[in-house]
Amino acid sequence: MNVGSVIQSDNSAMKLATYKDGSRDGQLVVVSRDLSQAHYASHIANRLQPVLDDWNYLAPQLQDVYDALNHGRARHAFPFDPAQCMAPLPRAYPWLESAAYVNHVELQYQARGSELPESLRRAPLMAQGSSDALLGPCDPIVCASADFGVDFGAGVAVVSGDIPMGCTPERALDGVRLLMLVNSVTLRHLTPVEPCDAFGWLHSKPATACSPVAVTPDELGDAWSRGRVQLPLQSSWNGRKVGGCDAGADMAFHFGQLMAYAAKTRGLRAGAIIGSGPVSNLGVTKGTGAKARTDWPNGYHSIAEKRAMETLQDGAARTAYLQYGDTIRIDMETPAGHSVFGAIAQEVVAPAA
Repeated sequence: MNVGSVIQSDNSAMKLATYKDGSRDGQLVVVSRDLSQAHYASHIANRLQPVLDDWNYLAPQLQDVYDALNHGRARHAFPFDPAQCMAPLPRAYPWLESAAYVNHVELQYQARGSELPESLRRAPLMAQGSSDALLGPCDPIVCASADFGVDFGAGVAVVSGDIPMGCTPERALDGVRLLMLVNSVTLRHLTPVEPCDAFGWLHSKPATACSPVAVTPDELGDAWSRGRVQLPLQSSWNGRKVGGCDAGADMAFHFGQLMAYAAKTRGLRAGAIIGSGPVSNLGVTKGTGAKARTDWPNGYHSIAEKRAMETLQDGAARTAYLQYGDTIRIDMETPAGHSVFGAIAQEVVAPAA
């Protein structure tokens, strides 16, 4: 894949972000392709949600600003600063997290000595998370106790237009408006008890963080194919790279299927966010019989998956979960090394006194 296959013409592509302004919803800005410049979009729309509600009318106006930025014609452009970003959509209607990478789930079943139920190969796992306060890319991961087993979950998400109830996966794909990266944090030591105490995950799923910018599918060019992002995702833990899995290779359920599954019995409003879950690639087994060993050369995007790998390889998990002061960085680059969405860069911290 060459650089041209990832970068499309200005006529069908756009990058958007939301700047902090002291309010809960921030100010919509258009961001240049190289993430160096930005321009407020207040003369078109103050927030991203109205754009999603009236996409066909407002998106072309934002594209005009995008064109001007990329060609140096924007008179009021300013340097883009990811640290000033909220989530592109700070408050969403639903935030639905999936387990689109069956390998991620199957590894954890295997580490417990169980077989993956066949039903999970036919339909995706999906849960509704908190969407009233999505985090910006540089906001800290605030956790009441490091003993909760703080885990990161690096994945991709789409922001939808209106999706009718009962639509097909192909129709749902037409409703993808934007894509972004997410870090869906899980408190692993709380997950075993929650299904017994409640209807589903509640305390074990704190706020999710999003990349600085959200991009239209056409911005990805050929890297957006068959409802999947065909680029490697990069995760670093305390500055050390731990994951480089290809986001498209082993995604069992593409985003059209995920959106159609979510809309099986209810429509989705414009602004719904659907996540892939942690990106995961299949392992490579070498040797036969007692000498057979499976390795995962592309690493991991969730500590729970790393612990499952260790259990399968050596009989016990060794890697501890995140501690206060640990940092996580998540990014995705073109083959030429240019960041597509900007990086999520977070630190795990205790609550303020």
